[in-house]
Amino acid sequence: MAQLYTRLLYIFKFTFIILHSLSAQVEKAPARHEGDGPFGKLIIRGVTLVNSTGAPPYGPVDIVVERNRITQIKQVGYPGVPIDPKSRPQAAPGDKELNCDGMYLMPGFVDMHGHIGGQAQGANAEYVFKLWLAHGITTIRDPSCGNGLDWVLEHRAKSDRNEITAPRIKAYTVFGQGAKEPINTPEQARAWVQQNAKRGADGIKFFGAEPTVFRAALDENKKLGLRSACHHAQLEVARMNGLATARAGLTSLEHWYGLPEALFDDKTVQNYPADYNYNNEQNRFEEAGNLWQQAAKPGTERWNKVMDELIALDFTLDPTFNIYEANRELMLARRAEWHDDYTMPSLWRFYGPSRISHGSYWHSWGTEQEVAWKKNYQLWMAFINDYKNRGGRVTAGSDSGFIYQLYGFAYIRELELLREAGFHPLEVIRAATLKGAEALGMASQIGSVEVGKLADFVIIDQNPLANLKVLYGTGAIHLNDKNEVERVGGVTYTVKDGVVYDAKKLLADVRKMVADAKQKENFEITQPGMPAKAGKVSGGKN
Repeated sequence: MAQLYTRLLYIFKFTFIILHSLSAQVEKAPARHEGDGPFGKLIIRGVTLVNSTGAPPYGPVDIVVERNRITQIKQVGYPGVPIDPKSRPQAAPGDKELNCDGMYLMPGFVDMHGHIGGQAQGANAEYVFKLWLAHGITTIRDPSCGNGLDWVLEHRAKSDRNEITAPRIKAYTVFGQGAKEPINTPEQARAWVQQNAKRGADGIKFFGAEPTVFRAALDENKKLGLRSACHHAQLEVARMNGLATARAGLTSLEHWYGLPEALFDDKTVQNYPADYNYNNEQNRFEEAGNLWQQAAKPGTERWNKVMDELIALDFTLDPTFNIYEANRELMLARRAEWHDDYTMPSLWRFYGPSRISHGSYWHSWGTEQEVAWKKNYQLWMAFINDYKNRGGRVTAGSDSGFIYQLYGFAYIRELELLREAGFHPLEVIRAATLKGAEALGMASQIGSVEVGKLADFVIIDQNPLANLKVLYGTGAIHLNDKNEVERVGGVTYTVKDGVVYDAKKLLADVRKMVADAKQKENFEITQPGMPAKAGKVSGGKN
C-alpha cells in the first residue's frame, strides 16, 4: 500500500489538485452586484445570428427571452434594408429591450477545462469568474475541484441561482479526493465513486491508476450515469492509454496524453532518454515534445484504426492547444499584451521559471525545444482536425492559470488554435458551444440558440467569423480611414441564464483588482532575469 500511495502522489504532484490540497482554498466569490435580469421578457433586437447548429449566419433577428428561456427567434428583415417595426416581436410595458443592431450573437461558450483559480497563483474566484464571463464563457467544467468538492458545489448552486457573478459550473472531482486511505482495490474504487456521486459531483477527473482499479471506477461511474475526464499521466499511460480508457468507459480525454501512445506501432513505451526524470519538469515537457513523432503517421492503418474506434465509442477530445503554446513559442505567450493589465502579481510570479511550481519548467528552454514542439503541434492538430472531419467530438478547453495562459484570454486563444488546426470558423464556434454541451450531457439546455434552450449568449459588435481576435478582451488592432490605430471588438454583452452582463465593465473590475494589487506590492511585471525599475519590486520569483 505504501508503494501505491507513493506512486499516486507522483501522479498528482505536478497537477492542479496537489497545488490546492497543500494550501487553503481560494477566496469565495462575493454576492452578485453585476448584471441585469433575468427579466419577465427580454427582447434582443437586430442581431446577426450564429446559432451553432452548423447553419450559416443570418439576420437581422430578434430574440425573445422569458426569464431564462428562449421563447422566440424571429427574422425581422434583410441586411441593408430598414426593418418594418410591425414585423418585430412587440414589447409590453416593463419588458426589457436590448438594441444590438448589426451585432453578432452566438451561444455562450463552454470551457471544458476551467480550474477555478488557485491559492498558489493568487487567483481568487471573483477574478477568475469575471475574466471568464467577460470573454463570453457561460459554462465551465472544473476538472479536479481543486478547492474541494464542497466549495465547488456551493459555488455551483449559487451560480445556478444567479447569486454570484459566475459561469454555470460542472464539478468533476479528482479520483480519490477525500479518501481516508489510498484506493488500491476495485471494491474501494467502486465505493469511492458511489460516495462521490452521492455528494453531488457531476463526474470524475482521472490522472491514471492501476488498471483493475481504473476500470472498476470507470464502470461504476458509467453505471451511475456520470461522465469522466482523464489527463493520462506518463506514470500510468503505458498501462492504459487513451484507447484503453475509452474502451473502459472514459468519456473525454484532456490535452493529448494517451493519444500518441495508442498510436504506437513499433514500440510500447515512449522513447525516454537514460537520464530522464519525470520530477524534472523540463525533462517531462521537452520529451513530450517528441512524442507525436514517435506515433503512427497520418493516414496509416494504425492512425485510422484508433481514430475510427474512438469515434465509434462517442469519445470526446478536449485538446487544450493553448496551454502548451509557450512550449513552441515561449516569448509569444510570455509577452502577451493582456498580462500588463490583467495578470495578478502573484500569478506572474507563479508563471516564472521555477523547479517547484507546476508549469514553470523554463530551466533552459530554447530553439531546439520549440522546434520539436512545433512539429508536435502539426501532428497533434492533424489528428484533431481529422477526428472532427470524420464525425468525432472535439471541444474547447483552456486549463488556464499555468504556463503563461490567463483565464478568459487563453480560451479565445484556444479558438484561434482550433482554427489553425483546420476548423472552419463555424466549426470553431460549434466546438466552443454545442460540442461542449454534448460532452457535458447538456445539449438539450445549452450550446445552440434555439427555442426552449437557456438564454446563454455572446454578443459582440464585430464579426468573429472574420477575425476571432475581436473576442479578446483587449480587442483587435484596426487602422481606420484616417490612418489612426484603434481597437475594435471585445465582447459587448455576455448573457448567462437570462442575466445580461456588461462584459467591458467586468474587465474594468479586473483591471482595478490587478492595479490595486500592484500598488499594494509596489510591483511591476518584469521579464525573467531582468531587473525591476528603481523603487519597484521585480516580477520574478521571490
